[in-house]
Formats: sequence, structure tokens, C-alpha cells
Amino acid sequence: MANTSDLSRGCFIRYNNELVQVLEYEHRTPGNLRAFYQVKMRNVKTGKLVENRFRAGEDIDLVRVDFRELQYVYKEGNALVCMDNETYEQLYIDQVLFGDGLQFIKEEMNVKIAFDGDLAIAAELPLTVELEITYTEPGVRGDTATRTLKQATVETGATINVPLFVNTGDRVKVDTRTGDYIERVK
Repeated sequence: MANTSDLSRGCFIRYNNELVQVLEYEHRTPGNLRAFYQVKMRNVKTGKLVENRFRAGEDIDLVRVDFRELQYVYKEGNALVCMDNETYEQLYIDQVLFGDGLQFIKEEMNVKIAFDGDLAIAAELPLTVELEITYTEPGVRGDTATRTLKQATVETGATINVPLFVNTGDRVKVDTRTGDYIERVK
């Protein structure tokens, strides 16, 4: 049996007979009181956020989760059809698992899916993706001195903010967690 010192960000535990993923945890030792862990968790089935305080050394039920790398093929209804690269089996993964990063995913991109048995419980996108700008207002020569941003549409249809020197047809690197422009790719 594991205890609270085995907690880490992203691990899965069973809490109140529900499968939850640890989002944040902090070890606190206030003054002359006992140490404890403040843990913020997300319920895998409902998506509900839960916070709890565990005593230091308290037993917890860690759940072993299998991660598989799948290739995104296409979207069908509220599910994404992904193919296992080894068995070529097609699986339907609920789009809710991808969160806001779903707008930056494009076909043939590899994603990591966490499974509890045969049930998909979490999805991880690559941290950054390279996308082509399909439309943006043209930049004016000499507008590179300030950190001013403009709207741009990328090939997946998402809208991001880019610097003024980025033009239509340029390839840019985008952070899938926040949707922020990182750099122009050559």
C-alpha cells in the first residue's frame, strides 16, 4: 500500500471509491502542528474538482494506469477516432478528455491516452504543435519594436494571438496547454 509521500502530479488514486487524478499537491508543515498534504484532484468520470487534506504518512490507494500512444485519425460526432500504431485497432476517445487543446490537434498527430482496463480516462497532447497560419492581417514594415499582438487563424481553425511580423503562410509553434504563440518556425 502506498502512502502520501508517493503522491505526484498526474498520478491516479482511488478516493471515496472514485478514480481521481492528482492535479496539484503541496506538503505543508504549519508551525507546531502536524504536517499534511493539501491535494487538488479531478474526478475522471465526472470531471469534478475535489480538494482534500491528507495526513503525512496516511495510506492511499494508487492506481496503475496504462499509457498508449495512439494516432489521431478523424473526428466523428463527440468522439475522436484514434488508431493504435501497433495493432491498427481504431478506438473512439471522448473529446472531453482532450480539453481546450483539442482545437490545435490535426490529423495524423500522435497523442498519449491513459487507460484503466479498456476505459480511456485521460489524454495528453504534445506540449507544442507546429501549425500554418491560414489568415492574418498583413504586418506593417517597422512594427517589430513593440510587443503588440494581432489575431491569426491557423490550419485547424483555431484563433491565436501572434506578433505583428507573422504573415499568412508562416508556420508557428503553439503551446497546446495555453494556446499561446511560442515562435515562428523556419
